[in-house]
Amino acid sequence: MKQIIYTRGGQLPALLAQRILILDGAMGTMIQRFKLSEAQYRGERFMDFHKDVKGNNELLSLSRPEVIRDIHESYLAAGADLIETNTFGATSVAQADYDMAELAVEMNLASARIARAACDKFSTPEKPRFVVGALGPTPKTASISPDVNDAGARNTSFEELRKAYYEQTEALVKGGSDVLMVETIFDTLNAKAALFAIDEYFEDSGERLPLIISGTVTDASGRILSGQTVTAFWHSVRHADPLAIGLNCALGAALMRPYIQELAKAAPDTFISCYPNAGLPNPMSDTGFDETPDVTSRLLHEFAAEGLVNIVGGCCGTTPDHIEAIAHAVAPLPGRAVQQRRLFYRQAA
Repeated sequence: MKQIIYTRGGQLPALLAQRILILDGAMGTMIQRFKLSEAQYRGERFMDFHKDVKGNNELLSLSRPEVIRDIHESYLAAGADLIETNTFGATSVAQADYDMAELAVEMNLASARIARAACDKFSTPEKPRFVVGALGPTPKTASISPDVNDAGARNTSFEELRKAYYEQTEALVKGGSDVLMVETIFDTLNAKAALFAIDEYFEDSGERLPLIISGTVTDASGRILSGQTVTAFWHSVRHADPLAIGLNCALGAALMRPYIQELAKAAPDTFISCYPNAGLPNPMSDTGFDETPDVTSRLLHEFAAEGLVNIVGGCCGTTPDHIEAIAHAVAPLPGRAVQQRRLFYRQAA
């Protein structure tokens, strides 16, 4: 059995062997509820910035940190064990769209520190809380041409992505993350750049945190956008020795079920995470999505009863009410049994 020495987050394997852990819900959905104006996104520091910044949610960790803190604390109060940092788009690649690439490191540091303070406030010996440093996919793809007339065209490169993910990883770890999660993966090559950068940082720093990898099946084809099936995706990233592999976004739980079943079968020795959208988009609902907390929680209860999952939460359209309902729904059920699990050890202090 392979031994992996974690410098942080070392309690997680044991906790996952005991029960299903709860991830938080949507950040963007909750930010939208604040109905922030352009001026509120800017705050005093960015009052005279030359470009519109409304919609740049990661900037709020600098301009309106109390908003992000309140969202984290709402999810923690609802029962979340794992809180994602507000860093989905906090790479220099993504922030270049707002001419804020040079702020990416600061955004990640600030976001991780906000999440750290919130988790520390709610943690108890019986229920520790963990900061999940979130690395999103970026708005660019290394595998797919953005030009229908030129199949060989690319708007980014592996090296550009690697550099961006390295600096994001470094800032997330320094800010206090316990876990790293490469999430909402639509392009496996982008994800491999992130995984390469994470491993590079681990080697350079001597740090080693648990890793969660979460792909996105984009439609009923059962494939991620760059063309891989769920099983092929797993075999492309399993070398990273993730603590958990999973799926999130794009689909609600009902449509995600066969792909979680496929992933659970493909990865018998790895914990499984699942945080679906709250069903399909519905502009008439309060959250912009169809499913109410009782619907999403019922579906994830079925996943747990079937022995498919170890970590559950919510993506787009989910709220603290969804997370509270999910936590109650899965609490009586054991997590998915993992076969011949690799041994993980926490490094002694």
